[in-house]
Amino acid sequence: MEYKSEEEFLAHYDKNAYEKLSMTTDIAIFSVSDKKSNNYRKLSEKSFSVLLVKRNTYPFKDKWCVPGGFLDINLDLEENARKILLKETNLKDIYIEQLYTFGAIDRDPRMRVVATSYLALIDKERLNQQVCPNADWFDIEVIEQGELVKVNLSNGVDNLSFTIKKTLRDLTTDRYDFKVIENNCLAFDHPLVILSGIERLKNKIEYTDIVFNMMPPLFTLGELKQVYEVILNKKLLAPAFRRIIASKVEKTNEMRIDGGHRPSVLYRYKKRD
Repeated sequence: MEYKSEEEFLAHYDKNAYEKLSMTTDIAIFSVSDKKSNNYRKLSEKSFSVLLVKRNTYPFKDKWCVPGGFLDINLDLEENARKILLKETNLKDIYIEQLYTFGAIDRDPRMRVVATSYLALIDKERLNQQVCPNADWFDIEVIEQGELVKVNLSNGVDNLSFTIKKTLRDLTTDRYDFKVIENNCLAFDHPLVILSGIERLKNKIEYTDIVFNMMPPLFTLGELKQVYEVILNKKLLAPAFRRIIASKVEKTNEMRIDGGHRPSVLYRYKKRD
């Protein structure tokens, strides 16, 4: 049938002509904070962590997952992500950006579900809200062995791990395909969400200012260097690090004086014009 106008087409359009699918938004929330230390003379080591939620319903009951939920038909994607963030973790007003869309046919045993994932960053030390009882922070350890990436997660009670095969898809754009090889602890395909978030953060940390969403207002250069190193999972030479952050920070007139430490100059993020 040929239609003479948009209005005529919409009047005859069959809304049930296509199969239905559901959409969710999932959020990988990362933070860097101080590890507990009994040595007050030594600069505290940093811990890179992700916030997980324990499911209390089927499917995957009692499994850990990133915060997420079905799309509210009256909200756009980012509004929905922020609503889920508040409901499942009690967190709000934090940095988020869209990460990736996951649409494998069998990623959810209930129905065909497409998930738009988000990357969220926060300075855990500045949290004004307490996370919900079924949410907890897990320290991240990433071990790369050729094409295999093993990720260990621990909150001090539960020790989780998964392994993903990372295969170069396109040399010109440095894009990779991820395939879960081992996972007995996380719900759905959330190992892919977590590793995608880690990779995005690693890729952006050197050429953007994204890291400062995880920093306090004032910090030492030593602390900032630790944050870069724990995210990049490698040590940085001091000259190279200073080149990276030269235009991103500015010195203040304030000093930090801690027992057992030499006084340290405090810096702050230098906002771009």
